[in-house]
Amino acid sequence: MFVLPQLRKDMEFNKSLNSLVEVLKSIAVSHYHILERKIKNEEKFFAILRDFFAFPYLKQARHPFLSKSDSPLGIIAITSDMGLLGGLNMKVMTMAFEEASTHRSKLIIIGEKGHAMARDKKLSFVAFPGVKDEDRFSQAMSLRDFVTEQALTGKIGALEVIYPEPISFLVQKVKNVLLLPFVIPEVSEASAGREASAASVIIESNLSDIIEYLVTLYLGQMFYEILGFSRLAELSARFIHLESSSQKLKDIEKQLRLSYFRVRHEIIDKGMREIFAARSVYASEGK
Repeated sequence: MFVLPQLRKDMEFNKSLNSLVEVLKSIAVSHYHILERKIKNEEKFFAILRDFFAFPYLKQARHPFLSKSDSPLGIIAITSDMGLLGGLNMKVMTMAFEEASTHRSKLIIIGEKGHAMARDKKLSFVAFPGVKDEDRFSQAMSLRDFVTEQALTGKIGALEVIYPEPISFLVQKVKNVLLLPFVIPEVSEASAGREASAASVIIESNLSDIIEYLVTLYLGQMFYEILGFSRLAELSARFIHLESSSQKLKDIEKQLRLSYFRVRHEIIDKGMREIFAARSVYASEGK
């Protein structure tokens, strides 16, 4: 008689857990779509940037942001502090470790999960906190300021960012992007026509300062977008993991129900057999 109450408790617990998972799935979907609407690709900004670099003065300039040096490669790996994302974080850090093993590099890791993996391998790294929606802009600016200081002082000679990118709501991939040295965007035909009159342009500011200002703006915008895409990938991967857990809970529920009814029928059959045996005994004694 102990088995049946225990099975009933297990069924109730499984049902409650499945309800909780469904709520978490709904939250992940809601957050994903809210954040997706907030992330915008600033095409106007990049068009203006292309126009600036259409001038020959900027093309021919020398600056640490425009050329690779012998200094270590800066590798930024973006991981999540959220639970249920072990597989995605592992893919990001695996690519980061591979890059670090083939280049003289400096690891910059965002997120506690990535910090823990690097500590396990006893690697030195610069730690940044995990991405938070409400702090994403300030985190992007903080990362930008750190990277620009590292590049200008020659502590890194190039910069690569490794992060999870959502291809769709149900598909993510790990992407790596080289942000430094800055590659001058392709010049549109409209911008190219300005080169003929470029000699008449008066540049009052120092050319190096102009490049530093423009590329710093570019890095800030890129970090802001990349951190947003990373968060989208986190929410997407979390939903997929929860969906898998929900399916497993449904399978367990089926098994529990089958076990419950089997035990219940066995108890009923046993009771009926005992009643039938008792009646047979009474009937034989009456004769």
